[in-house]
Amino acid sequence: MQALFGVFFHFIGGFASSSFYIPYKKVRGWAWESFWIAGGIFSWLIVPFLAAWFTIPDFWIIIQQTPFSILGYTYLFGLLWGIGGLTYGLGVRYLGVSLGSSIMLGLSMVIGSMIPAIYYAYFPAQGKDGIGLFFSTTWGLLTLAGLAICVLGIYLCGLAGVRKERDLGGHQDASGNTEFNLSLGLLVAIVSGVLSACFNFGLEAGKPMANVANELWKNSHPGEGEFLFQNNVTYIVVLWGGLTTNLIWCIALNLRNKTYGDYLNKQSPLLKNYIWCALAGSTWYLQFFFYGMGESKLGNGASSWILHMAFIILLANVWGIVLKEWKGVTKKTYATIFAGIAVIIISVLIVGFAKELG
Repeated sequence: MQALFGVFFHFIGGFASSSFYIPYKKVRGWAWESFWIAGGIFSWLIVPFLAAWFTIPDFWIIIQQTPFSILGYTYLFGLLWGIGGLTYGLGVRYLGVSLGSSIMLGLSMVIGSMIPAIYYAYFPAQGKDGIGLFFSTTWGLLTLAGLAICVLGIYLCGLAGVRKERDLGGHQDASGNTEFNLSLGLLVAIVSGVLSACFNFGLEAGKPMANVANELWKNSHPGEGEFLFQNNVTYIVVLWGGLTTNLIWCIALNLRNKTYGDYLNKQSPLLKNYIWCALAGSTWYLQFFFYGMGESKLGNGASSWILHMAFIILLANVWGIVLKEWKGVTKKTYATIFAGIAVIIISVLIVGFAKELG
């Protein structure tokens, strides 16, 4: 039952992540860098602080008492992840929601789930699964099978994207994205996918803060299980890193493109733009708010990261269909994207079942 709740929370988080970019499409009269950082202020600063404040009364004391080395590594991985998150927006810009998300999040899923397991094989830690367990236990083998099947689904989604470019002439998709560029988008997507996995590394580095929050809660709530919101304190530090990277880059773009006047440009619908950016940024943070809840049920191991990413990829492709990014393609291309979605769903079921066995 705990695994079932964990899968459900990861599904909600995946829905939030796959949906956050939609409000940005409503912003008018602003350059990409302007609405990206406006929403990011909510994603990486305002909403994480409020979430921690509401759920962990002593979160600031926990951060203050954490050794500098732990804070430093957590922040560093946040910086690297910030580059991945920044290029994620560019990947969606050049590839569309479905294809861009599939490639970037697929790479992040594989790297983010396997690298920590390899690390803990050489540096064991209590409660952490080394890579050896994935080859010596039934649940581990099933998890690896689910990961492999999900990679197959990602491949099918990527193949569908290549066919889409051919069907649509390589200039734009049916939703009006005139910046569709496969070669540039793939380069950006690879960088984003690799660095986006650093978020999970940041959670691992900052786990001592979550452990303190968890123990404090369990001491005051004996017999009630693990604290659902323990990771909210870790998010604060990881997202400081992400904010730093994105803020520097977007300010640089504002200066280079002379778009720094967007934020006060009365010729654009300022109030609506800020509301859409706030909605997008808040929705983005919800993915990790619910990830933390799912992780409290499943553990911050490969299973949680695989499920989180698989749901995002799955639902991003569903959004791509809803937004008519695939309108005008051949039946063969449609069949490929639906096959990719079906395969990813199968992988989710396998990983969820594996964790229940574990």
